Amino acid sequence: MKEKQAKYDKAYLKMALEWGELSYCKRRKVGALIVKDKMIISDGYNGTPTGFENFCEDDEGYTKWYVLHAEANAIAKVSSSTQSTKGATLYITLSPCKECCKLIFQSGIIRVVYNKEYRDSSGLEFLEKAGVETCLVSI
Repeated sequence: MKEKQAKYDKAYLKMALEWGELSYCKRRKVGALIVKDKMIISDGYNGTPTGFENFCEDDEGYTKWYVLHAEANAIAKVSSSTQSTKGATLYITLSPCKECCKLIFQSGIIRVVYNKEYRDSSGLEFLEKAGVETCLVSI
């Protein structure tokens, strides 16, 4: 069972990497998938809100404050559907920041699988303390 899950984890992470390539952000491209019962129920990548120009960085190269993270986009997207994130797994190419970790926990996601670690691990520590499983998977 664990070996089979590892294969799924790698496959979904590879898909999240591809999804991240759709981002217009130059500094970092991040992709996310939300999976429940082996079915993708939402997806997202980092970028500006709907209706804004697709420029994530300002003239000095800094990320604009209103750029949405991939996981926040995926959670927001599923909220306007008939699906629920309760009991789901989030696959994301970069471990989530602490702000997004609050959203992840509140949305009922029970497992987070990521490919690379963000510089600040306090969000992951929060998730683990809250009972959300976190898993670093190399692909």
